[in-house]
Amino acid sequence: MFQFKQFSLEQDQCAMKIGTDGVLLGAWTPIENNPFSILDIGTGTGIIALMLAQRSAANQIDALEIDENAYEQATNNFENSPWNDRLFCFHAGLDEFIEEPEVDPSESELAQQYDLIVSNPPFYSEDYKSANDQRDLARFQDAMPFEDLIEAAALLLSENGIFSVIIPFKEEANFLAIAKEYELFPLKITRVKGTPTSEIKRSLLAFSRNGMTNFPVDELIIETARHIYTQEYIALTKDFYLKM
Repeated sequence: MFQFKQFSLEQDQCAMKIGTDGVLLGAWTPIENNPFSILDIGTGTGIIALMLAQRSAANQIDALEIDENAYEQATNNFENSPWNDRLFCFHAGLDEFIEEPEVDPSESELAQQYDLIVSNPPFYSEDYKSANDQRDLARFQDAMPFEDLIEAAALLLSENGIFSVIIPFKEEANFLAIAKEYELFPLKITRVKGTPTSEIKRSLLAFSRNGMTNFPVDELIIETARHIYTQEYIALTKDFYLKM
């Protein structure tokens, strides 16, 4: 059991445990557009969807999870949360979800579009696989190539919607280039370092259909020494972590 201030999570059935990446994305994702509907792609334990339920007044928060064990766990975590009337988990891959949307027969386009789409996508592009297939599925890029994710976001994002992800910093330029092809433009970029002297490890990226020429780019350092967190990281996560 992982206890946050307003909700708790079971994670024993999930290959990918709760980690800093998910917490960062859940806390950092912009919600200035007051999303009515949110989609979390590859929800795992459900942590990002739950954090966004806590942060926003969104009426509909859908989550997708392809792994059966993780799907069952996320569903239970949603049901046991204070926002169980707003959270729903689909047991499906991205391609299935897009092929079978809730389509209104009177409309030619997809009926369902989302004001906010988030994903902590599986990435691990090195040629290394562990002996644990479930963990590999959760980690490997071949489980959800970036282009598939971006294409889906472009299809499912509402006109003023925001698409938000966390990816390895070394993939940032590639991800931005693919997003541009689908007419999704950066709104905000934050590059994450573990300590002041370590290399940049992650990129938090937010996109919209209406790009800004002078979008903010900043850096977030998590800790100055072991378990000595920076003021910026505390400010970002204090509404969630019990001991912040």
